[in-house]
Amino acid sequence: MIDHLDHLVLTSTDAGATIDFYTRVLGMQLETFGENRVAFRFGNQKINLHVRGEEFEPKAHLPVPGALDLCFIASIPLDAVIERLGAAGWPIVQGPVARTGATQKIRSVYVRDPDLNLIEISELAAP
Repeated sequence: MIDHLDHLVLTSTDAGATIDFYTRVLGMQLETFGENRVAFRFGNQKINLHVRGEEFEPKAHLPVPGALDLCFIASIPLDAVIERLGAAGWPIVQGPVARTGATQKIRSVYVRDPDLNLIEISELAAP
């Protein structure tokens, strides 16, 4: 019945810091849509941004900053991701480590975004 994820919604306490992280550090494209809504586009997906206390309706029952644990597959080798994070001054909290992804084994590093959501950035491991 379900084919793929179209978008998800991230609730933040600081829109500016969140925009900086997802665009400058992770390289996602900033998109404005609707009535001044903001999203981060990457590949065929996007992350819509809500600011705590100013969420759009309908919304999650308990939208809480810092409650997400997301894993992204990088479009560049993980070593290049590590270099980019270092150049951006963004600390890696763990990794690189071997993990199991949705379709195969992955190699990952973990960072935290400005709201302390756990962000896993991975590359597909050789079969």
